[in-house]
Amino acid sequence: MNDLALFTKPWKALSLPDLARHILSLGFDMIELPVRPGFQVEPDHIERDLPAAAKLLGEQGVRILNVTADIRLDDERLYSACAEAGIGMNRVMFWQRDLDYWSAEAEARRQLDAALPYCERYDFQIGIQNHSGRFVPVNEMGMRHLVKDYDRRYVAAVWDPAHNALEGMNSDSALDVLAPHLGVVNLKNAYWRRISGPEAKVAEWKIYWTSGAQGRASWPSVIAKLRDIAYRGPICFSAEYSDEERVDELIVKDLAFARALLEA
Repeated sequence: MNDLALFTKPWKALSLPDLARHILSLGFDMIELPVRPGFQVEPDHIERDLPAAAKLLGEQGVRILNVTADIRLDDERLYSACAEAGIGMNRVMFWQRDLDYWSAEAEARRQLDAALPYCERYDFQIGIQNHSGRFVPVNEMGMRHLVKDYDRRYVAAVWDPAHNALEGMNSDSALDVLAPHLGVVNLKNAYWRRISGPEAKVAEWKIYWTSGAQGRASWPSVIAKLRDIAYRGPICFSAEYSDEERVDELIVKDLAFARALLEA
């Protein structure tokens, strides 16, 4: 059975003890922890607060799968703090900003190259997530192009089928491409919703984040393909929903849906 984790971004206002109790009440015992301004652990205090947070959460029965830290990849504090806390991955996304795609990819490579000495020293992994829109990469082919020359022990793919479905190929093909580089699978779902009427000169669309059964990425297909490629790594639920008032309700239903597919 794959380890199942939950990204705790929606619950930034909870204290760490309350966060632990809430995560357990939702059916999880492993999390992805943001290290960002305004969250339970902030980048400026990562060396002090991340090990303390890991200890406190662990005492409550909650493990940290990985962090997603708002900190430069050449800042050794990230690696030393994670090592002390027993955390082996930082999930990152590379925003394209105002650069063209290839220039943005080159900048991402520069950041990864700067991180490699620390990854080797601390036996640490940078997990790169695909993201729709102006990011590097948006889909599996961009991911493959970015990570193929790196050792998977230090640079791995965090594949997000929802973002991939919004921008790329179907899940079977995507996993054929990424299987050798796969470190974590994110689970959420979405579809493009038309927000302009039929009289508009040009249609306008917006992403709507929905439950696992209702989006463009087929969770049954994703999980069947993960089984086919013998993926035994972690799966992290992003808990991202446009209907933010129903996050707790929807993540419990999505966990049950995914577990039924995994156990089928």
